[in-house]
Amino acid sequence: MNYPAETLPQSPSIKSNRSIALVGNPNSGKSTIFNLLTGLNQKVGNYPGVTVDKKTGRTKLPGDTTAEIIDLPGTYSLYPRSADEKVVLDVLMHPEKDKRPDIAVVIADMNNLERNLLLFTQIRDLAIPAVLVLNMADIARKKGVSVDSELLSRQLGNVPVVRMNARNGEGLDKLKKVLSQEIVNQEEPFLDVLPLAPECIAEVKHMYGVNNYYEAYQWLQSAERLLFIDEQQQEQIKKTRDSFGFQANELQIKETTERYRKIQQVLQDTISTPDAAGQQSFSNRIDRVLTHKVFGYLIFFAILFLIFQAIFAWASVPMDIIDYIFAEFSGWIQDNLPEGVLTSLLAEGIVPGIGGIVIFVPQIAILFAFIALLEESGYMSRVVFLMDKVMRKVGLNGRSVVPLISGLACAIPAIMATRSIDSWKDRLITIMVTPLMSCSARLPVYTVLIALVVPSTYIWGVINLQGIVLMGMYLLGFMAALGSAWIMKLIVKTKERSFLIMEMPAYRWPRWKNVGFTVLEKSKTFVFEAGKIIFAVSIVLWVLASYGPGDDIAQAEQQLREQAEGSNDLEFLETLETEIATSRLENSYAGKFGKWIEPVIRPLGYDWKIGIALITSFAAREVFVGTMATLYSVGEDFDDESTIIGRMRSERNPDTGQQVFRPAVAFSLLVFYAFAMQCMSTIAVVYRETKGWKWPVIQTVYMTMLAYVSALLVFQLFS
Repeated sequence: MNYPAETLPQSPSIKSNRSIALVGNPNSGKSTIFNLLTGLNQKVGNYPGVTVDKKTGRTKLPGDTTAEIIDLPGTYSLYPRSADEKVVLDVLMHPEKDKRPDIAVVIADMNNLERNLLLFTQIRDLAIPAVLVLNMADIARKKGVSVDSELLSRQLGNVPVVRMNARNGEGLDKLKKVLSQEIVNQEEPFLDVLPLAPECIAEVKHMYGVNNYYEAYQWLQSAERLLFIDEQQQEQIKKTRDSFGFQANELQIKETTERYRKIQQVLQDTISTPDAAGQQSFSNRIDRVLTHKVFGYLIFFAILFLIFQAIFAWASVPMDIIDYIFAEFSGWIQDNLPEGVLTSLLAEGIVPGIGGIVIFVPQIAILFAFIALLEESGYMSRVVFLMDKVMRKVGLNGRSVVPLISGLACAIPAIMATRSIDSWKDRLITIMVTPLMSCSARLPVYTVLIALVVPSTYIWGVINLQGIVLMGMYLLGFMAALGSAWIMKLIVKTKERSFLIMEMPAYRWPRWKNVGFTVLEKSKTFVFEAGKIIFAVSIVLWVLASYGPGDDIAQAEQQLREQAEGSNDLEFLETLETEIATSRLENSYAGKFGKWIEPVIRPLGYDWKIGIALITSFAAREVFVGTMATLYSVGEDFDDESTIIGRMRSERNPDTGQQVFRPAVAFSLLVFYAFAMQCMSTIAVVYRETKGWKWPVIQTVYMTMLAYVSALLVFQLFS
């Protein structure tokens, strides 16, 4: 039977409010172009039926035209494996016209066009009006790569081709101009897939009235992955495949091979590159050292060492200044505002609590500045490549590297990044161990405890001892994640295997504007996200620490004053006000609660005040510092001890007279915070990603038990 030669539908007329989808391979610069087009006019939602984030924004185009821009997840082809990639196919093929984009802008790395054009030609054959953006034109110029854009446009079927450098906005105006005009691609598909399975494809096209043969072919290939195809339709398509002997895998290979053959023909006439050996020599020479099986790891650990040294060495002066300012401000409030509840709340609750977070901004800024530099330069991808080899030793999926590395910043986006893992069991294990990686919220806890017990001395005049301990805490979290993953692999059996496929971006000099923006954004997020929780917790804690049941506080204070009246003990009389403050706190609601849980935490060396901090920091780990600041500020005379760390260092156990934060207690607390699942937001995102409470509960229980037992062992070891 002969089937008619296909012509693709024509472009729709220009709409005043058009929908434009950005599509492209990972690391093609798609998100940068999305930011250029939309600026701050963005929002994040969810695609219907799945937990994949949907980033959309609005942009104004020439001629008073506006457009909704959709940033689709990165993918290498229209054959999806992960949840993110399935979304791309679902959006581009949706049968309802108002849910399908009017235009698809395919972002391609100009330096790797052959691979990028595979996705472009597939989208082109879905009959969506397409625009091809050749991004990273600056790198192409340096490499001597040149593209005849006009000829490439004609060869691909009158497709608008825009050359861009998204890093500095070059080509943005031209892209906007193109998007404001009517886009009409050629009538013939780039690759006619009908000969691959003519009867089967024609049958599906006829049965479901789809737009063209390639779309019908994709229904046959991906029916089980498309959300808009119901179970009855899936069953019908399966029967159609069986009845016509449709071999999906074999045909996918044939289609891909034929597309690459045609793409190579197109590029033969339209692109010129310098000698291949010389083209890659610079990156290859650097990679031979940075990804070397021995030197690669040594260099990586040297960079980590530098980061943690800098966190302590460079941040100490601004942190001391911030700490001093907040302490002075609390004292000023006490001295100058009318005595009363509000003054007490401000001076002893809110200001010390917020100060306990703001003080760590310098360290957070330094950490994210280094992370941004590593990402901007292209080195972070080499780290992922290096760590992939380590991951495989413990049986983890190579794709788990990205979430684990991301976990150093925050576990929440890291857990969401596991959507790129196609094996459910590998993804689940990665979700379960990612919170063991030391996130930035742990940094304030680590630094304040290390500063309390580790001297700020230098080895050989340059190596800061506190920096070494801090680096050890991050390595401890990493080793715990690998060990836990190895154990879970033994318990959760799987026959599925998948591999890490990623592109090594070219080395580039970092753009300081981007680094500065990242540092500002991360610091703001840290202060405001943590600040909201701290503000609420500080008020609640101040109330609980200032009031008690019945007249317990008044009686305890009266008893001490009566005792002082008949006493000749000068030492007791000199410390009377401190004794009264301590007694008031012990008899408050917070004190009663702390005393109630003290038997559980006493084996770890913790007192009731630390117990309160452990409970409150289940909201977020960094609340520990704010809680300590509030508890050690209630009833304090701010003239005696000016800083939070100073007040914590001078705290004594009333029974033994020992320092509360001695090395055994501080190291035990460090290990507890390294392993404990103390972040409500992380629990919520695990619930969201696993679609139930089973795994968040298991995760919380195993991490809490690990934290308790490890902290107990450390306390016993150092006591």
